[in-house]
This record gives sequence, structure tokens and C-alpha cells, in this order.
Amino acid sequence: MLMLLVPIPFAQRVWALPFLTRLAPSEHYYEGKTRAPKKLTDWLRQALLQIRRWLPDRAIVFVADSSYAVIDLLANLIQLLTPITMVVRFRLDAALYEPVPARRPGQQGRPRKKGARLPTLAHVALNPHTRWQRHSMRYWYGEVKRVIEITSGTAVWFHCGHPAVPLRWVIVRDPRGKFKTQALLCTDLQATPQQIVNWFVQRWQLEVTFRDVRETSPLRARRPPCWGCSPSLPCWPIAWLNVVKCSHGEPRGTPSHAPPSAMR
Repeated sequence: MLMLLVPIPFAQRVWALPFLTRLAPSEHYYEGKTRAPKKLTDWLRQALLQIRRWLPDRAIVFVADSSYAVIDLLANLIQLLTPITMVVRFRLDAALYEPVPARRPGQQGRPRKKGARLPTLAHVALNPHTRWQRHSMRYWYGEVKRVIEITSGTAVWFHCGHPAVPLRWVIVRDPRGKFKTQALLCTDLQATPQQIVNWFVQRWQLEVTFRDVRETSPLRARRPPCWGCSPSLPCWPIAWLNVVKCSHGEPRGTPSHAPPSAMR
């Protein structure tokens, strides 16, 4: 399910409005069948390509969890005529490299895909010489305001047998030590670290939308039939909630400062 993040002035926050749903059968559904299950990354790639066909010139930023930090998927989307920017949670132990150095005149052999190996993000986070920048977040999940520390850089993510993906990484840590240090990646090298963090934190609005559906739907959301589709909520209660929100504002009992979220 893909959701569009829309700032609503009278709500003073961002809402996640579902606009595209794909019924993705689980691996259990394919047991005993000759057809192999389709990966979630393949479902996502098809959905994003469809959106790009609908909106060929519009800037699209997709925000998701670490399940979609897949080299082949990222490489496919940044090679489009109008690339789709991906912002996903990243591994701290990923193999990162410098960009390919310029070839010397007359140099023979296959072109290189990567430069020298760089330290892992886990090493960068623990390095006492790493320079951190403080950033104040207007919303941080369940909190209205939060101060975090970030550091960022660019690199090339590469594994043998896969294309090289240039990216900007961002490491986020808590000065108060209440959450674990985490990393994000963005395929737009021109995006600022602050913007990348803001995009990712907005993804929390997805959970707010699901909670509102369960609390305000006239019929409690049930799991789909046993034929294996993965969404845990049917589409019509979410559409109903959107109509109620746009017509009457926030559902009763919804906090006015619920944290915003991102498009998924």
C-alpha cells in the first residue's frame, strides 16, 4: 500500500492518504504451486514505475524501512529518465566505497565500478573524530520536539554481481542515548542530511493512519481471506477514514500534535 503525505493546514500536521494498493500473496500461498513467489521489491518496483508513468515529470520521494534497501531496486529506480528518490533505513555494516577515479589517458582494461574501500558506518559512528551536527526535529515519532545529532557523507554501495549505487548516507544518534544509533540512505546526493531525516521521520504517519482506521472504522478491520494477500487492513475503511478526515477534520480522540509521517 502506497500513501501520499499531504500537509493539511487545519490539522496542523501531515496526513498519509492511501492512493495505491497491491494485493501481494505471501510465500505460503505459493506452496505446492509451480509458480515462484514474487518478491516484495518486485511488487514495489512495478508500483513505482506505474506512478512514474502517471507523473512523468513530478519529483517523487519514496520512504520505506530497511526491507527495501536492495541494491538492484535502488539502481533500477535511479536509472530512470526522471529518477525516483529512495530514502530507506540502512545497515551500519554495509560495504561502502569511494567513487571510481578518473581513467588515465590510454588506460586499458574494463572500467572500474568502485574506488577504495571506506570505513563502515558503524566505525564512523564510534570514531571520536567524527563531527556531529545537532538538529532539532519538530516531530520525532511520539514526541513533539526532539534534538538529535547527525553526520553525513557520500559513497558508493557495491556488491559483486550487482550494479554500483551512489548514495548519501546519514547517521542519526541520540545525545540522551534513548534510542540506538541508526543509518539512513538517500539516492539523491544533493539532498541535505536534515531533509533526509525529516522525510524518514514522516513515515510514522503510516502507523497513525492504521491506528485511526482501527479506532474509527464502523467495522473493525479484519485480516483478509486465507488466499494469502499480505495487507492486514482492507482498503475501504482507509478510504472511508480519508473522506471523514477531509470532510470533518480529525477523528474524535486523535491528538492534535500526532507526529507526521512519510510516503511509503
